[in-house]
Amino acid sequence: MATWRLLATTTVLAAALSACGGDSDNDPTPVDPPVTTPESISLELLGRYKSGQFDASAAEITAYHAGTKRAFVVNAQKGAVDVLDLSDPANPAHADTLTTENIGEGTVVNSVAVHGDLVALAVEAPTKTDPGHLALYDANTLELISTTSVGAQPDMVTFTPNGRYVLLANEGEPSDDYSVDPEGSISVVDITDPASPQPDTADFTDFDDRKDELLAAGVRIFGPNASVAMDLEPEYIAVSTDSGKAWVTLQENNALAIVDIANAKVIDIVALGTKDHGEDGNGLDVSDDDGVINITTWPGVKGLYLPDSIAAYPSGGATYLVTANEGDARAWGEDNAAYFGTEDAAPCDGDVTQGFVEEWRVKHLVHANGFDRRCGDDLPAHLRALAAGALLNPETFSYCNATAGDPGDCREDEQLGRLNITWTEGYRTDEAGNPVMFNEQGLEDANGDRLMYDNLYAFGGRSFSIWDEEGALVWDSGDAIEQFLAGEECMLGSNRDIPCKDFFNSNHDEGNALESRSDNKGPEPEGLTIGQIGEKHFLFLGLERMGGILVYDITDPTTPIFQDYLNTREDWTTEDPSTVEAGDLGPEGLTFIPAEQSPNEEALLIVGNEVSGTTAIYRVESELAD
Repeated sequence: MATWRLLATTTVLAAALSACGGDSDNDPTPVDPPVTTPESISLELLGRYKSGQFDASAAEITAYHAGTKRAFVVNAQKGAVDVLDLSDPANPAHADTLTTENIGEGTVVNSVAVHGDLVALAVEAPTKTDPGHLALYDANTLELISTTSVGAQPDMVTFTPNGRYVLLANEGEPSDDYSVDPEGSISVVDITDPASPQPDTADFTDFDDRKDELLAAGVRIFGPNASVAMDLEPEYIAVSTDSGKAWVTLQENNALAIVDIANAKVIDIVALGTKDHGEDGNGLDVSDDDGVINITTWPGVKGLYLPDSIAAYPSGGATYLVTANEGDARAWGEDNAAYFGTEDAAPCDGDVTQGFVEEWRVKHLVHANGFDRRCGDDLPAHLRALAAGALLNPETFSYCNATAGDPGDCREDEQLGRLNITWTEGYRTDEAGNPVMFNEQGLEDANGDRLMYDNLYAFGGRSFSIWDEEGALVWDSGDAIEQFLAGEECMLGSNRDIPCKDFFNSNHDEGNALESRSDNKGPEPEGLTIGQIGEKHFLFLGLERMGGILVYDITDPTTPIFQDYLNTREDWTTEDPSTVEAGDLGPEGLTFIPAEQSPNEEALLIVGNEVSGTTAIYRVESELAD
């Protein structure tokens, strides 16, 4: 293999063609150089902009405008967008700030996208449950062109490839006490005339009377007193190349919505299902407290994909979807003591009107003494309203010595005890969906007060997945990400000289944090983008907690090929990384810049890092066959 920069190689080929008469006076028809497709690619840190704000979400979603060679980076700490000059991508510089004070006092920016000479912002209202806004700006002058009202909490914005529409995922999260729960929706805004945008809404009200059907299919609908439309929470949007269809992740619901763009209509909701962590290739490290890396299979443990970001790309005449399976639990009112009750109250007196928390450790869920021992600490009021305790199915969990009325060793920290799961599913139910009750001895008993968990459901797939356009699973990375991070070949730092295994599953805001995320979503894939180089499509996948960018060739969606991993966090041992120049921590928003649009004529990757508050610029280096 020989390493060449793609543009340089293309230029050489073009010159050779010209010398052969491909663009001579005798041949008036220009001959384009052949498409140069890399054998493989890798990343190299080129430059970094520092906001100076640590762990304040000062660099999140990113976008790029080729005409001005500027990057747009959502700075949630400011509630605005930083505009960075990338004329010299090795030395990005702050050029301006887009604020939304003229739209409304207290508004904040959640997302940014660029198409042509337009910049679109998703703007959240001061009260997140109120309607938000789409704001359009001129990318050259940075002047506001227009605004229009959209749904509650617009969390992601994107353009259709043809530039006619702007789409916004209106997440519609509830208030912390669940007293207000707005409907989730997708705004479809026609911007044929950017000065006069025409909004329409693809909502979920048509599915309100299909709740039982959706639940049976596996869509998670479980918000207190919520209709289907209120419960569904759009997160991220992918659009087909013909601008006709969109796919929207409904993260907490573990589902996809499929949208007919021209008619602003949700035409289907598809449950994504689960992965079986008891199968070979789907293992995971479940404990943050055993001091060893132990990636193994766990029968009875299921993974909810719960994807965050999604992207679409063509292959073989079809469209495929890639998701980053982050996992995200519903947790509202988690700082409200009233929700968790009064210490030592029996029965626990937590107030179900003061929030909703679905995440709990296995060791707390299946303690032989029941739930009330956690009253006043972290006992979810809704769980206590359901039962006084829980058991594990002794047949499924016999491998950790569970018996009918005793969890055995399953509660131990080196077993399943530390794993965070959702208590909202996995327990045995009757045909009507009501829990089948058991007594303390593990015997089915209509007068009992114990739930029986046949399976435990963990958050996130610790993976990325490829789906077809109907939402059927084509390929999943299984436990490959954790296995790689635990392996000998994986190295950290821009110089690639720090063994990943020494800081396996570390958290992104602390040092010496070996395994600190093993109990909760692992490396946590969150952000992604797809770049086309030549005839190949490459996935760039950010790991929110462990950090770094994984690169895969996904040209063939059935057999993705690993390319590279670069993690430019430089300090892994300082307890408080905010006190040192730690590098890049917590990647969230990724933008690929093809060479023909790049400020330095090289393919680049822009990454916003929410914890370090840095925007990293990576060179995408291509390797071509000799």
